[in-house]
Amino acid sequence: MTWDRELFPEPVSHRPGPIINGHVVKLEAGYPREIKIGQPVLVGVLAAAAVVRLILSLLRAGSGGGRKWKELKKGPEYLVTPMRVRATDGVLCEMEIHGHLPQSALEPRDHVQVTVRRQKDPELAPRVEKIVNLTTAQLLTPHTPTLWSHLGPALLTQALLGLLVFATVAACTVIT
Repeated sequence: MTWDRELFPEPVSHRPGPIINGHVVKLEAGYPREIKIGQPVLVGVLAAAAVVRLILSLLRAGSGGGRKWKELKKGPEYLVTPMRVRATDGVLCEMEIHGHLPQSALEPRDHVQVTVRRQKDPELAPRVEKIVNLTTAQLLTPHTPTLWSHLGPALLTQALLGLLVFATVAACTVIT
């Protein structure tokens, strides 16, 4: 008698970790997920950067086009790759890799030690923090974009300069 895996799939566990030892059973196809951006932070950064852009436009130095509000409000996307690992005690564990890894970094049957962390949404599988591939002796650390990397160094520099200009003007008005 054969077991029909489509009708009766093997139960999957969401282990909280923090460390799971086992071997890779399956790496599923990745899909994009968007990081949510808080509007108060975005408004603050854009307001501070607007001060520098205003000064540059008055000096006719040109401030460049910059990105639009709609583009900045939509958070950066990152790759989510579901992964299943058979733990050393035989339990099938599901987890998510956030970010990109080299294609050859993980193969089914590789022995791994995975450090995971729970996500804010309890329905989601734990997030992989790092993977030690014991078969290839590689340390893998997937990285996702952040709010600051999404905004970019140019906009953040403008916002910092805008805060400095605002603080200078405020200090001058208090002194006089």
